Amino acid sequence: MTTDVEPDVASLELHEWLESIEYVISQGDPERTRRILAALESRAAESGVRLPFSANTPYVNSIPVELQDPYPGDRDLERRIKNIVRWNALAMVVRANRADGSIGGHISTFASSATLYEVGFNHFFRNRNGSHEGDLLFVQGHAAPGIYARAYLEGRISEDQLKNFRHEVNPPGLSSYPHPWLMPDFWEFPTVSMGLGAITGIYQARFMKYLENRGIKKPSDSKVWVMMGDGEMDEPESLGAITVPVLEQLDNLVFVINCNLQRLDGPVRGNHKIIQELEAIFRGAGWNVIKCIWGSDWDPLLEKDGDGLLVNRMHETVDGQYQKYSMASGEYIRNRFFGVHPDLKKMVEHLSDSQLQHLRRGGHDPLKVYHAYKAAVETEGAPTVILMKTIKGYGLGDSGQGANATHQIKKMEDSDLLAFRDRFRIPISDEDVAEVPFYKPPEDSEEIRYLHERRRELGGYVPSRRTTFTPLRVPKQDKYSKYYEGTDRQVSTTMAFVNILSDLMRDKEIGNLIVPIVPDEARTFGMEALFRQSGIYSPVGQLYDPVDSETLLYYRESKDGQLLEEGISEAGAMSSFIAAGTAYATYDINTIPFFIYYSMFGLQRVGDLVWSAGDMRCKGFLVGATSGRTTLAGEGLQHQDGNSHLLAYPVPNLLAYDPAYGYELAVIIEEGIRRMYEAQDDVFYYLTVHNENYAMPPMPGDPEATREGILKGMYLFRKSEKQEGDLRVQLFGSGAILNEVLKAGRILEEQYGVAADVWSITSYKALHNEAVDVERWNIMHPEETPRVPYVTACVADVPGPYVAACDYVKALPDTVSAWFPGHLITLGADGFGRSDSRGALRDFFEVDARYITLSALYGLMRDGKLPASKLKQAMADLEIDADKPNPLML
Repeated sequence: MTTDVEPDVASLELHEWLESIEYVISQGDPERTRRILAALESRAAESGVRLPFSANTPYVNSIPVELQDPYPGDRDLERRIKNIVRWNALAMVVRANRADGSIGGHISTFASSATLYEVGFNHFFRNRNGSHEGDLLFVQGHAAPGIYARAYLEGRISEDQLKNFRHEVNPPGLSSYPHPWLMPDFWEFPTVSMGLGAITGIYQARFMKYLENRGIKKPSDSKVWVMMGDGEMDEPESLGAITVPVLEQLDNLVFVINCNLQRLDGPVRGNHKIIQELEAIFRGAGWNVIKCIWGSDWDPLLEKDGDGLLVNRMHETVDGQYQKYSMASGEYIRNRFFGVHPDLKKMVEHLSDSQLQHLRRGGHDPLKVYHAYKAAVETEGAPTVILMKTIKGYGLGDSGQGANATHQIKKMEDSDLLAFRDRFRIPISDEDVAEVPFYKPPEDSEEIRYLHERRRELGGYVPSRRTTFTPLRVPKQDKYSKYYEGTDRQVSTTMAFVNILSDLMRDKEIGNLIVPIVPDEARTFGMEALFRQSGIYSPVGQLYDPVDSETLLYYRESKDGQLLEEGISEAGAMSSFIAAGTAYATYDINTIPFFIYYSMFGLQRVGDLVWSAGDMRCKGFLVGATSGRTTLAGEGLQHQDGNSHLLAYPVPNLLAYDPAYGYELAVIIEEGIRRMYEAQDDVFYYLTVHNENYAMPPMPGDPEATREGILKGMYLFRKSEKQEGDLRVQLFGSGAILNEVLKAGRILEEQYGVAADVWSITSYKALHNEAVDVERWNIMHPEETPRVPYVTACVADVPGPYVAACDYVKALPDTVSAWFPGHLITLGADGFGRSDSRGALRDFFEVDARYITLSALYGLMRDGKLPASKLKQAMADLEIDADKPNPLML
């Protein structure tokens, strides 16, 4: 039955209920208030009243005014410092674009977030020193000019560097965004590829706890601060892992989301409210959510809002309209925001239009920002996200405050510069403003003294990156010698890798530093023995009796577990790899990560994170297991990797290897650990391993020569013993296809009288890069004796033809063809993968021993050493159909 209630009666009822709850709240017992509200909700549900679910709280600040303490710093000095930083950040971008209109840069992001950073730099962001490990700061990439501008006042960046913003080819200059590769003593984390700061920040915080729980580093109260934008939260990586810090109880993690309501082209949510949306998402995931929406100017108005009219108006106004208010006149705000209800309009009748126009949002009020940060660092047991409402382009006036195009603003007219100078009280004359000079107070000024004092109190200057590291003493060669001997037992290179990894984890010197990482595929890769041997890391240990507890290799979670089993998330596992691979710089701890994953889901799925790892000078081993288009038999199209080695080419400091045998793996891993952690080279490795079982031969030839060849990219695996006859070919194979090349060599010798030398190519990228470097040197030194690329030197004195086969696209061996003395015939698995047996797949893609044999005979025919009829007969012998369709597009 429905009962109509007169409006005045309904209003009276509401008023009485509000008075009742106000009385309960006034008693100062929040738990009592929650208990009463929960009981009311429960009683309503029992009576059939279903309340709509909402994870939202009212559209007001989370921290009440009465819980605010006095601001601990000198507000006036901090404001003056912040204003100078604002000016220099603006000047940096404007000057650069006046000189070169194509250089780019961003003003508006930092303009909106200056207070967020300044409060942090003055009171919260700690640097590492002798007594504290410091905090980790992920800077929002587009805010980089503001970070440089502050570092200039600190004396860490020179005026010449500011003048050369985004001019990095010839020093001095500053990188466009946070790039540790380009500024290795300044930036720690590359964040401008939006979304990556969020996910890598989460796993950085988790890795901090991992090191503490395993006893590798001392526990601390260090925080990971991740500064982001609200538009950035649309990136899948921004929100894709937000349940992880809740499950891991990462109270060392603080997200600060600068909600200026705008992305690059317009409003983030023009018809909705991004702060409420994000609050619901994070609260639903279990985060501590702090909203900092309104500045102190709004507190008296909210205090007068007894009936909730103002809060309701705040809630019903969508973000697109708030964006309009950010650049509107006071009269417009009075009429359009407050004018919808007489009581609201009366509420602000004592305020002038100018005062209405300058009502601050929470993210521009240091007092509100300070208390939000303070509440975040005091939170225990859960991560915190702070939603800071700001205005994009704050302070830019008519030239860009709140405008849709504000993100693209790089230049400003003189009148706009004068207005900006006046608003922020920068002591620069009218005549000088047109030159957009940088401003720095004298070293003995109040501002500079205060700035240094605050940073001394917090341990030093941030951001900064450690540049001296403790080298690691790595196991010597005899640790790996057993793998040089080979075995008749058939195993895959994946299993050979797991054996090497297990041995390393038992090593007394470095075993504790090995960090194995798998995205829920450990059993696929034969790594389940590590469950029992080393345990799976969990911050709470194991709270259940595992279903396989009666078996030898049961699933064992442990608080000090060594294995990071990341679930089905290559992005999460890659973020753990980055955290572990940069711990040498973050903590001066040489953890050695091995990230083992389905190779097809590695470089192409998380390529952006791989580039980020390169930028961060990450170390460690990416291991693409079940690699190759025909080696992984039954999985089919999207699982079969035929391209990852090509994708590894563009990342400059990523070394890529495709070993065929256990001894090759052992040599590469041994040298990789030595090079990365003892010699401290800024490189990391990509290794592909396979799941095809075959006998592992012993290391051939002279051990030192073979080791050198493995690392340089190729070596002679087997020289033909056939001496008589004029027919000879050179066959090249990599990975599991090397076995097909060996079969082809035997067919050529036994059935066709052709001597076949067989070479193992372990790294096309290493061969290619060295050859390109040699060729460049020759171009630059025309009067010097030309150098010879390693690949050319290997084959210079051996007769062709030359045939290279791999389990990847033909473009991979083609990358070294220019340095062969004759034409290189390439075979590869081009096209879409599919499910079948290995034999059928290799026949389909034309990379088995028969096609290698045919290609070698074709090369001899082309060189005039065999008649065409011999080749035609061979096709019949080898059962190869000349009319078979090209597999490329099948």
